[in-house]
Amino acid sequence: MLQRPVRLVLLLLTLVVFSPTLLAQTLEERLKEIDAYAAKAGADWRVPGFALAIVKDDRVVFVKGYGVRELGRPEPVDGDTLFAVASNTKAFTAAALATLVDEGRLKWDDPVTKHLPWFQLYDPYVTRELTVRDLLSHRSGLATFGGDLLWYETTYPREEILRRVRHLRPVHPFRGRYGYQNIMFLAAGEIVPAVTGKSWDDYVRERFFAPLGMARSNTTLRQLKASQNVASPHNEVGGQVRVVKYSNVDAAGGAAAINSSAAEMAEWVRLQLGRGTYQGKKIFSAAAAREMWTPQTVVSGVGESAEKFNPTVHFNLYGLGWFLSDYRGRKVVTHSGGLDGMTSRVALLPEENLGLVVLTNSETPLQSFLWYKVFDVFTGAPPRDWSAEYLARAVAAREREEAEAKRTEAGRVPDTRPSLPLSAYAGTYGGQMYGDAKVTEEQGRLVVRLVPSPNYVGDLEHWHFDTFRIKWRESVVYPYPRGWVTFVLDARGRVGEMKVDVPNPDFDFKELEFKRADAGAAR
Repeated sequence: MLQRPVRLVLLLLTLVVFSPTLLAQTLEERLKEIDAYAAKAGADWRVPGFALAIVKDDRVVFVKGYGVRELGRPEPVDGDTLFAVASNTKAFTAAALATLVDEGRLKWDDPVTKHLPWFQLYDPYVTRELTVRDLLSHRSGLATFGGDLLWYETTYPREEILRRVRHLRPVHPFRGRYGYQNIMFLAAGEIVPAVTGKSWDDYVRERFFAPLGMARSNTTLRQLKASQNVASPHNEVGGQVRVVKYSNVDAAGGAAAINSSAAEMAEWVRLQLGRGTYQGKKIFSAAAAREMWTPQTVVSGVGESAEKFNPTVHFNLYGLGWFLSDYRGRKVVTHSGGLDGMTSRVALLPEENLGLVVLTNSETPLQSFLWYKVFDVFTGAPPRDWSAEYLARAVAAREREEAEAKRTEAGRVPDTRPSLPLSAYAGTYGGQMYGDAKVTEEQGRLVVRLVPSPNYVGDLEHWHFDTFRIKWRESVVYPYPRGWVTFVLDARGRVGEMKVDVPNPDFDFKELEFKRADAGAAR
């Protein structure tokens, strides 16, 4: 016979396991804590609006919007509000290819040229050896964000972007180092029509949006503009949060083109936690799910400062369309997304059958820490104010930026003049990869226009010698800091080249070649 204390323990365990009321109360308390924390964090970071969805044990247990869709307007964000999910698109592209692997129409280690025979990279060896797996794991040898100015706000269609990337020089050995690559995911997406005859957009709609009930999710700016309940993007300039227009990133395709809501992305999370099975229907195999969650590339080691800040994270890897790490002894599968005025996060804790989606219409780090709070609450971690700690880090970063700006200003050489009359700098400049830029003299100053990107118009103010500071006009959404254009004179004193340098974390203007096209221009 069982002793009385043992029977009592078993009775209590039975109540915990089988009492829906107790479970509902516990869940309700957790969600109440998360809800209050999210609302305060959004206010502290001045986020105009965001949405949060949480999935636990194959149920969407929480969906809520906070704030407004657009500053100055009353319409609230809710769970159905559409946002750009940006690079969270990448997991859809990996999953699309996974369905083709399941069907035997594709192999992860197929050469890319088997399906895109015209595709080339700068190095012929890399062109020959590059596989589908390489496209999806950021190990092509190209720089992080390398070549992104080819697709960002340009008029180039997807295939033309991929044709031009052959002129982009690698910065790492092939498969030797991680380099986050949007264009390689664009190429991965274009394998879909090569194999199926359907566009990447149509295939994603048919294989994922339709069966998951993601009826409002879409892949183009045109579809987004035709939708109701859409969040407007916002960014910050000079300490002021402003509304900005949506950038047209349709050409990014499999890298960043999806727009969706927290409620609909929650169904995507259910599919992922179900290892490819959704409501009893297999969308892709468990083997494919395992492959996508298997490490392929080391993203970075955990440095001393990161280790001190988050000591329970020990590694940072990349699978196929997903970042992989650990948190408090559990595997984490996650991805973030960021475009002009929009940031997002999908995060999964598979061992807890837990996942979440954060979609924001701002460029704050809200998505960078809110998922930790959700994980903490559901795993019983000690309380930690992630928002406050990130705020302190943001203040320190801003102070460093201000100090750097002062050093730049101090480096300006006073009382210099351009070597030539302004008219001598006017002309057409260009290179094989990006295309042309035109410099004109207008009302006593120089103006530069990037031809493939019609919105990119900048006024040039003399800085020193043959270097001019560029001030982008309001048609440019991205909040670029200071930038410079330097004209390089040849041995005969003629302008032979224009170098553009606009330091920022996302786009490398120094990759672009702007040789003088009309080399015989007057001095």
